Amino acid sequence: MGPGTRLPLQGGLPPADAPAGPVVEIACDESGFSGTNLLDPATPVIAHASVDLTAVEATALLTSLRAGFRFSPHEVKSRQFLRRPESVEARDWFLAALRGRAHVHLVDKQVFLATRVVDLLLAEPSYAAGTRLAPAGREAALALHRAGHAAGADWTAFLAAFVDMLRTKRRDRAGDGSVDRFLRARDALARHAPADAVLTGLDRARVAAVQARLYDDDRSIPPPLEPLLPALAETVLSWSGGGRRVLVVHDEQSALTADRLRRLQRALADGTGRPVEESPLAGLVTTDSRDDPRVQVADLLAGVARRMPATPDTAFGADLLALVEADLHELLGAPVRRDGAPTT
Repeated sequence: MGPGTRLPLQGGLPPADAPAGPVVEIACDESGFSGTNLLDPATPVIAHASVDLTAVEATALLTSLRAGFRFSPHEVKSRQFLRRPESVEARDWFLAALRGRAHVHLVDKQVFLATRVVDLLLAEPSYAAGTRLAPAGREAALALHRAGHAAGADWTAFLAAFVDMLRTKRRDRAGDGSVDRFLRARDALARHAPADAVLTGLDRARVAAVQARLYDDDRSIPPPLEPLLPALAETVLSWSGGGRRVLVVHDEQSALTADRLRRLQRALADGTGRPVEESPLAGLVTTDSRDDPRVQVADLLAGVARRMPATPDTAFGADLLALVEADLHELLGAPVRRDGAPTT
């Protein structure tokens, strides 16, 4: 295969027919995704951004950025756009231009892992887990995160043991002691939070049974270390107000397989009381970001949201917080409600 040759796109679930009823088409990309390396201190947050711009509108926006603010195509996508002092005006203009046309879902990776502990080990795993459609475990996950975050190194060790125990690409490791190491890490963490209901509820038999199901490739369980799927679910739910269905155009991601998307499609239908053929997720088409200006805008927005602190008392902060929906955590320097607005 010669230089410049592109491989076929992976993943996606294109709709078989034109979706019926009101449909909104959005383009999405993420920033901060590092596979299953969820404890990398350099990227503690994932931002999943979406826009409902047309290709013409997205092209015009990018053209204005490059011409009006003297950015090259590379700089528009680079950290210089986020960090150099002279780019402040460009950032403010960019965010203001997207008001009402964009959405950002932020995921704190440690909070995500806390929700996975609860969703996988204390409940029956489902593709609705970790989203607003499964609120029962969210308070427990927040309590675990608060207790753990105050425990320092023992919290980090607990999360690392949890991640190691669930790495399914090494299925020959069954019986390797990873469950025992996780439970020892649980006991060490419990010394800091002895009354935490999540820690006391982590039964060895249950933990081992979930690991065995994952090692047996039980596909009814969502991939345990994959935050992109619940982030996509929240994005779809946020755009599906008024009974709309959402057709997603997404930068290529190997995590977005057809099987997983079908299961997510059904979970979103069940969670919103709709038949599966009317699921909020109408379908997902993957694309190469180099070919779609809408995805390029989403990519830039995700990078801005992930890297830049913001507070509501600045123009930048107000514009960014208007687009942001934080995942169970106070991010960007200000509490954020689930509707994306800053709290008062």
